[in-house]
Amino acid sequence: MSYLYSGAGQIPATNPDVKMKIEEEIHQKKFTSQRQKAAVNLFFTYSWLAGKQSVFLKQFDLSLQQFNILRILRGQHPKPASITLLKERMLDKNSDVSRLIDRLVAKEVVGRAVCPESRRQMDISITEKGLSVLNQIDSRTDEFHSPMTSLSEAEATQLSDLLDKLRSAE
Repeated sequence: MSYLYSGAGQIPATNPDVKMKIEEEIHQKKFTSQRQKAAVNLFFTYSWLAGKQSVFLKQFDLSLQQFNILRILRGQHPKPASITLLKERMLDKNSDVSRLIDRLVAKEVVGRAVCPESRRQMDISITEKGLSVLNQIDSRTDEFHSPMTSLSEAEATQLSDLLDKLRSAE
């Protein structure tokens, strides 16, 4: 992705409230456009946010992808989910869901059984232990979402709306 970081033109500082600008974080002063700068900033910020949340989830012996599966299964509870449904709803579409399920079964937070309607399909369900782990995380939701506290509710809404708009441009 080195092509994202090449460019020409000085980008002026626009928000005095920002402590560390993307230019300082990645030690690059020039971008070809504000759109390129925004894309680089989005990739960088995703990595930063995922890192913070990964550190938080380590104390529960979960990865971000495993946490995502548990949340999906809790939403389905008490009905089971198929591997296909989990793949469709995963935030990270490149995740190896079968391998993630294997790890979650080993941790006893997920159960797996042959689907009675289709013997070729597996039913995946969250266990009571899995629900308990999510309840523990939920009780510390402020800590989990702490990186977002620098945004007001209005700013968080605006950011979410802009990200929705970006994805709708396909």
